[in-house]
Amino acid sequence: MAVVTVDFDGTLYQGNSFKVMFQVARKEYGIKEWIVVGSGLLRSMFVGVFKGKEAFKHQFFHSFVRSFKGKSQEELASFFGELAREDLGRVNRPLVEKIKQHQSYGDDVVVLSGALMPFLKAFVKEIELENVETIGTQLVFDEDGICPGKMGRIVNGEEKVNQLHKWLKQHYKEQATETLYAYADSESDAPLLDLVDHPIVVNPGERMQKLATQKSWPVF
Repeated sequence: MAVVTVDFDGTLYQGNSFKVMFQVARKEYGIKEWIVVGSGLLRSMFVGVFKGKEAFKHQFFHSFVRSFKGKSQEELASFFGELAREDLGRVNRPLVEKIKQHQSYGDDVVVLSGALMPFLKAFVKEIELENVETIGTQLVFDEDGICPGKMGRIVNGEEKVNQLHKWLKQHYKEQATETLYAYADSESDAPLLDLVDHPIVVNPGERMQKLATQKSWPVF
């Protein structure tokens, strides 16, 4: 039996979940939420000037989550459900079938992504993938189920490796997994791809294609 990790943005979903989140927000947000998002954008641009594109994206992600402040788990579940239904045309259907093939062999499948957990859960449900685990960036909720506008550490780069190790320890306490697979599309996934027995690159851009060629990683 194997454990198969599948990235989300650019891999299982051939788009950018953050852009879709922005599109749904345009329909649902009022002035109050957009003031939060706008101020966060300015702060993120300032960070990006000094720390680069990746720092900009991470800062803006945190800033956008601040617009969830005061919303209940039920309200956000509805938001992310709409998000999951927004752009189903970009689902990587051949990869979905590959996942089902892995499951037919008895493999465990984990969607491992920096996207927010409520979105991953809604998306997996929407595309009717059953018995799939999800590991993503956690939204924070208080004891009353209200979001204070905060989230946990973004599951990206080395953090994906950390989260996978943690998951394996929780689920395989008495036996070692024989094989690890990873399907991913981005250079930030290189630490995870280097770790597993079977790294598979999905829909690579030019730079990722070059890295895949250098490391002899197959392309799905």
